[in-house]
Amino acid sequence: MAKTLKTKSLLIYFIIMLFFYDLLLNISISSPISITSIVYMLIFNIPFGIFFYILSVLPNGKDNFKLPFFIAFTLALIFFSQHMYYRFFKTFYTVYSALNGAQVFQFREDVFAIFKKSWPWLIVFSIPPFLILFLKDRMLFCLRPRFKSFLFLILLIILINGIGLTGITLGDKGPNSPYDLYSRSGNPFLTAQRLGLLTNMRLEIQNIIFKNNSPILAAFAHYIEDSAPVDNSSDDYIHEIEVIPEDPDIPPESEHLISTEEEQKKDIQRNPNILDIDFPNLIANESDQDISAMHEYFKNVAPTYTNEYTGKYEGYNLIFITAESFSHYGVHKDITPTLYKLVHEGYHFTNFYNPIWGVSTTDGEYVACTGLIPKPGVWSFYKSANISLPFVMGHQLKDMGYKTVAYHNHSYDYYRRDISHPNMGYDYKGIGNGLIMTDSWPRSDLEMMEKTIPEYIDDTPFHAYYMTVSGHMQYNFTGNYMAMKNKEYVKDLPYTEAGKAYIATHVELDKAMEYLLQELERAGIADKTLIALSADHYPYGLEKDELDDLAGHEVEEIFELYKSNFILYTKDMEPVTIDKPCSSLDIIPTLSNLLGLSYDSRLLMGRDIFSDSEPLVIFQDRSFITDKGKYNAIDRKFIANENVRIDSEYIQNIVNIIEEKFEYSAKILDNDYYNRILGE
Repeated sequence: MAKTLKTKSLLIYFIIMLFFYDLLLNISISSPISITSIVYMLIFNIPFGIFFYILSVLPNGKDNFKLPFFIAFTLALIFFSQHMYYRFFKTFYTVYSALNGAQVFQFREDVFAIFKKSWPWLIVFSIPPFLILFLKDRMLFCLRPRFKSFLFLILLIILINGIGLTGITLGDKGPNSPYDLYSRSGNPFLTAQRLGLLTNMRLEIQNIIFKNNSPILAAFAHYIEDSAPVDNSSDDYIHEIEVIPEDPDIPPESEHLISTEEEQKKDIQRNPNILDIDFPNLIANESDQDISAMHEYFKNVAPTYTNEYTGKYEGYNLIFITAESFSHYGVHKDITPTLYKLVHEGYHFTNFYNPIWGVSTTDGEYVACTGLIPKPGVWSFYKSANISLPFVMGHQLKDMGYKTVAYHNHSYDYYRRDISHPNMGYDYKGIGNGLIMTDSWPRSDLEMMEKTIPEYIDDTPFHAYYMTVSGHMQYNFTGNYMAMKNKEYVKDLPYTEAGKAYIATHVELDKAMEYLLQELERAGIADKTLIALSADHYPYGLEKDELDDLAGHEVEEIFELYKSNFILYTKDMEPVTIDKPCSSLDIIPTLSNLLGLSYDSRLLMGRDIFSDSEPLVIFQDRSFITDKGKYNAIDRKFIANENVRIDSEYIQNIVNIIEEKFEYSAKILDNDYYNRILGE
């Protein structure tokens, strides 16, 4: 028995090591883990353990412990790097990002700052490889199993994977279930948390190769359901509905901006926001089933309609800004007065959200600029450089004779903006291809405005797009130049050092916006220029307790964490408060309507905020907010607004709508769909 145990000691070691790594990763980022997740982690890690065992014992030689040590050490680095990445971006990196992620080292100061906080975890992650060195005389590394043993191990890999797939297939198939995460959701954090990190990485590679869902699971599910039928006749899942009275200090979320009745009283002509697309003819002449399904889907999407805000700013200049880590925490009446003015004297959106997606900054920017949901696992903006994007502001306004320019006060090719932004119709400049600025980290938004505004302000009509960087982490007064520069403004604020540093970085954005307003006024075009500003993501460079301190209460992490301001402003406008739930996904259709542009609302995933369409705020994990309440897709609990009564059918209908939006938004990217139907 002892001899048999020693012979298999390396195999046992690898299985325990992988399970240890998954548990440690979740513990290191304070991620809760369920019993079900532990079971699936163990099941799916056993085949990996067998694989690494086979890989280790194939060679012969006295020093065979070196290969197991190398494998264990490499895995330690992978798991620790995911810990680091999560501390940086609040998600796990994908295989795609890892292969294209060398640019992250441009943030080496930030990486080093996080490493200083995380190095004890590196020591813990390093225990397994160094355990091999300690136990090398007690474990067998040199004995190569016989051919029959190899065959048995390979069959064991297949068998155990089959057990895991059986459990997934016969179990729950709802949103964020093991089945959903294994087959299609593309949420690297939840998949790694519930199925294991290596399983998540394997599925990413599999999906890259096969383009979408897992063909293995699909075939397996088909076989299981044919062999042992289960009741999957409906896509309905159990949803818990809870009615919670609204906080009287929070505006009710069940109000639309304008009711249909009010529009009719004002004799507003309501026409659908659609283009002349002959979907029936396209369907009849399409041989590709996937493309035909897309035609059918978009043909049946309900469009939005024109309203009293349609064309309100037709012919106006447009300045559109995606501001790094901007949020309402950076808006203070006395400290950042210009931002405060823009928020409260323009269209004041009380229920606006900036959900975070899979690839942080670039995905948030992609959503705001395209009105599409990013495809999981890839850099959607980078991939969009090869497709037609007729509804982005650059192309829509360039076609109207506007001068269209774009700027970024960081490396011009970071996330490959050097090809994505010109593809949006812009003459694009960043650091390294024409924008020359003072070298600092982060660079100044004010200086960017000073350098770039003269390039377009006299060429009306114009559209300028900015991606700012002054609000970037790390939030401290030692390594963040913008925080150091503006420290005097925030020194007396009653917040943590990180909180004050965060606000100090937004003092620079405030100065930039103040300068912009002054220049527009000087040019005599302030009342003919529409300013739109939203964030790429919430300030995830702040720790949770630091965000709580800024908020003055514990921030709820499913919805409130992503709440933000959306600035929409022009000089001398009458302030308007909008309580309707909305998000960055709605920016492009809203701007298109306000500027009186011809667009097809069916082909975008967001909706014109000013239309009478039902609001829908979508989050990466499929949670959502409507005018009826909020749905937490993790625990499937719907929190209904006061005096609202809904049933499971309503929830399931929204869940299905969201799944379709994720699916068809990705297919637009994969199939250059706009070019197929519009020839743009």
